[in-house]
Amino acid sequence: MSKRALLTGITGQDGAYLSQFLLSKGYEVFGVIRRSSHRGVEDHRLRWLGVADKVTLLDGDMGDLSSLVRIVKETQPDEIYNLAAQSFVASSWRQPIHTGNITAIGVTNMLEAMRAEKPDARFYQASSSEMFGLIQQDKQSEKTPFYPRSPYAVAKLYGHWITVNYRESFGFHASSGILFNHESPLRGIEFVTRKVTDGVARIKLGKAKELRLGNIDAKRDWGHARDYVQAMWMMLQQDKPDDYVVATGYTTTVRDMCRIAFEHAGLDMKKHVVIDPKFYRPAEVDVLLGDPAKAKEKLGWTAKTSLEDMIREMLEADLERVRVETGL
Repeated sequence: MSKRALLTGITGQDGAYLSQFLLSKGYEVFGVIRRSSHRGVEDHRLRWLGVADKVTLLDGDMGDLSSLVRIVKETQPDEIYNLAAQSFVASSWRQPIHTGNITAIGVTNMLEAMRAEKPDARFYQASSSEMFGLIQQDKQSEKTPFYPRSPYAVAKLYGHWITVNYRESFGFHASSGILFNHESPLRGIEFVTRKVTDGVARIKLGKAKELRLGNIDAKRDWGHARDYVQAMWMMLQQDKPDDYVVATGYTTTVRDMCRIAFEHAGLDMKKHVVIDPKFYRPAEVDVLLGDPAKAKEKLGWTAKTSLEDMIREMLEADLERVRVETGL
């Protein structure tokens, strides 16, 4: 019999790529999806990857324990991947309570549903490099102290530690992936990488003249989501659960990331980028740089896609999107 996987956040970037990957491994894939009056819109990432008709979507909500208990009982998954979150850092200052309810308490709800109906399932928690925040070490590993700098990061830290607690309290096979920034053509438009590639595409096609950004000297460790979801799966194949940093081990400024996109489009970024203070964060995370040595040693995982190749892939996808959208 094929294994069963249950994904929360299945309609997000990571959920879509993970669904595609698990289906290629012969899994039966179920996804938790919030009730929406716009059904058919939210699964666009799954459709983009050609897997929408190969997964089973079930109505549920991370804030509703009863729905999660019902779903776990019905699906009896071998593996549970908790990818759901209010995941946009900027919005977490405007919606701190919602962010806490979904990104933090939602993890406990999922673990409780698993404890009630399928305690032998293997559990993956999507932790975040944002938990490191005001970095305490130049390169962040599993042993680096956390210092979150946003309501989102604080909520993610709760989710991380409650996963550790259930592992130690109840013997769960529960692992956390501390993923550094990972992008793709499926990234939400509100995230800086997609904002840049979409903006460059619109400028290239004559639909915009400028790209407004905040702190372009912030540094991030960027990889491709398609690579990173494989690390999630690898964690749940290990004999013992553990926590792993998933990163490239290289850091790049937003400025240099922009340069790659503009140069690929044959444009001069200096003529188009406008610094707008309204995009500054209340508390900035200046640098993030992951140390993926443990993931390489224990899982045999390394990032495969370069930043340059990823940005080019994203830009080409956005150029095509804008052409279709504007009838060019």
